[in-house]
Amino acid sequence: MDRIRNARHFAPRLQRWLDDLATAVKPASPDPNQPDLFGREASSPPKPVYTSPVWSVPTPSQKTPPVSPYVTPPETAVPVKTRPLVAPPSNLPPRRQLLVGEFILEYELRRSTRRSIGFMIDDDGLRVTAPKRISIAEIDEAIRTKQHWILSKLKERRERRAARLQKPPVEWIDGAQLPYLGADITLRLLVGGRNRSIYNPNTRELWITLLPGASEEQLKHRVQVWYQQQAKTLFEERLDLYAGRLGVQYHSFGLSSAGTRWGSCTADRKIRLNWKLIHFSLPLIDYVVAHELSHILEMNHSQQFWDTVGLIYPEYEEAKNLLRKRSQELPVLFP
Repeated sequence: MDRIRNARHFAPRLQRWLDDLATAVKPASPDPNQPDLFGREASSPPKPVYTSPVWSVPTPSQKTPPVSPYVTPPETAVPVKTRPLVAPPSNLPPRRQLLVGEFILEYELRRSTRRSIGFMIDDDGLRVTAPKRISIAEIDEAIRTKQHWILSKLKERRERRAARLQKPPVEWIDGAQLPYLGADITLRLLVGGRNRSIYNPNTRELWITLLPGASEEQLKHRVQVWYQQQAKTLFEERLDLYAGRLGVQYHSFGLSSAGTRWGSCTADRKIRLNWKLIHFSLPLIDYVVAHELSHILEMNHSQQFWDTVGLIYPEYEEAKNLLRKRSQELPVLFP
């Protein structure tokens, strides 16, 4: 049997094919994950098992996988330094609040070149003017010192304003009565021709010529312009008269339209007079003129100031009280 088993095949061609096949076929590499057929472990170290990636958040013990060179990592947001928003500067004077007794007093503070603290009451409330060198604490203390005067003036101002608002406005029609130099004048209207304003002192009539279709606002404007023209001429005459009596010179003069202030005088001797003074009698106009001219010598309301007013206008006390009364009785012409 051995002889037969080891003998070459009787077919040479078949034997050559079998030999070639034996040379080409090699034993398969052993499975590194399995023991060999004899129970021994593989001699080569096992290769790691490949598993498909699972996208998950790495735990603290895990390292973050490297970023693929073909993927652009997201840009890290870098905080940009920005300036804080700042409100634009206001042109209005600052307003402050101060506890005075049981009241919270609000006032407007203005800085100026004057030498002392000044107080003024108008429809907007209290206005305080102080030098730049005066501290806020000193200003508040000055307000507390004059709190009784300030509170009484504020109350008086509110009552006066309320009384004026209760009065019916003037009807702008032919025959309307308008106040002028302490008495009433009659408004007369003409339609057609040139725009003209003529006052007849004998009949105390003011003739206004209007174009056809003129509005009430146009009529009021024409009357106001006429009032202001009369005021500028008369006030300048009275200023020159009383300035000569007091021995002072004012730098300039102009009209104002302040709601509640009849006149003002600055440290550089600029005087302004409210054109609505033309509604009052001449003695009241003279009182305001003397008052403002006296401020050239005394920029305050001390007793020395009032003594100066009395030098050129001895009846200032009566005029001051009468002006306050007449201003409350004045009809509402130009609200």
